[in-house]
Amino acid sequence: MVRNLLSICFALIFSSTFAQDITGKWKTIDDETGKVKSIVEIYLQDGKAHGKILEIFRAPEEDQNPNCRKCTDDRKNKPVIGMEIIRGLENDDEEWEDGTILDPENGKVYDCKLWVDEDDPNILNVRGYVAFFFRTQTWERVTN
Repeated sequence: MVRNLLSICFALIFSSTFAQDITGKWKTIDDETGKVKSIVEIYLQDGKAHGKILEIFRAPEEDQNPNCRKCTDDRKNKPVIGMEIIRGLENDDEEWEDGTILDPENGKVYDCKLWVDEDDPNILNVRGYVAFFFRTQTWERVTN
């Protein structure tokens, strides 16, 4: 009986931890076109989640590594590739929150929360918000 109870507890802890694994590489998808815009790597540092841009996908005639000219913080005029766009998210067991996300296209920083889709661990919901206004994107895990 005790052994079964312990097995169930470990299984629940493991499945909860696995279900919220946001680390790794994710494809960001354009809301309007449905095309892949970039690859972002999410990693843990000091128990908090951060994310940086590894690759961007642009038309051949466009600058392939533009600087963030519209940024207003320490990222102003820095190259977009390698830029940390997710900062300081904390895990509350159901989602990662209380951090920020930067949109390098407009230079704005938003409050942020992330959570793995409950039906598909390869889907990450990314919500940027200001007060009651928010936008949620769906990112896809890079599996290769």
